[in-house]
Amino acid sequence: MMSMRTIARSAPRTLTRLSSAALRQSVARPSILLKSTLAPLRSSQLTSSFSTTQFRRAPAGEVDEELSVKLESELQFEGEMKENEQLPASVKDFLENSPFELIDTPGKEDVILKRKFGNETITVSFSISDLANYEPDMFNEDNALADEELEGPEARTAEAEAEEGLEGEEDADAAVPCRLNVVVEKDGKGALNIEAVAQDGQILVENFYYYKDAKLAHGESAEISHQAQDTYPGPPFGSLDEDLQMLMERYLEERGVTQAMAVFVPDYMDTKEQKEYQTWLKDVKQFIDA
Repeated sequence: MMSMRTIARSAPRTLTRLSSAALRQSVARPSILLKSTLAPLRSSQLTSSFSTTQFRRAPAGEVDEELSVKLESELQFEGEMKENEQLPASVKDFLENSPFELIDTPGKEDVILKRKFGNETITVSFSISDLANYEPDMFNEDNALADEELEGPEARTAEAEAEEGLEGEEDADAAVPCRLNVVVEKDGKGALNIEAVAQDGQILVENFYYYKDAKLAHGESAEISHQAQDTYPGPPFGSLDEDLQMLMERYLEERGVTQAMAVFVPDYMDTKEQKEYQTWLKDVKQFIDA
């Protein structure tokens, strides 16, 4: 779900961007009076006195120190948020009881869950980019402004405003849809590639592919991905017989792609994103201070 940390982190940035944009606009468009005042100063004497030597000799940018202080402030904010947060029970329970091995490489967006099931190798991958790109309706200011223009202030009742408040809370708690790429592989027999979405504690299957060459299911290079696109993947999952769909979903459940995973993935994504963001802040600050 959308954490309070993510909401708190996003809000002040919006105001900063708006303020910066307004400032740039005011600077980029001087008034007619200012233009007329500056015009007589364009003389050969002024031009000859101008030199870029002082800029080339400047030892460092003037904003470096201010930027470093701001980065340190962000680090402290993230640290305080982390102190007030505990590891979600869904993450702890899944890591302790799941048969999957967690492969999480610091600095990379993708996370991998891997296990053996009989003669099968099962790989489930997901990415924190889904969390970073998620834009809930509560941040859609254009829709909110449009509604106000259509209804008018006098048309808004206390009851309507209360309902909107409840909807906003539901949006804040809404689970982020997380894409899962599931590969069930057998040596010499090819692989199944299942595209699914983990959301609201459920696994929703979108596509169920089969590849005779297992490497096509992983798409580890542009060439392999292109070969996979040229291969007939099978019909859309939603067009299959309903009983066949149910059996395929049970097939995944037996292999550990369950509701527990559907709850774990969004919560772990949020935890990993915080770690990666803190590391990014530290790296940028060290570079600025060097």
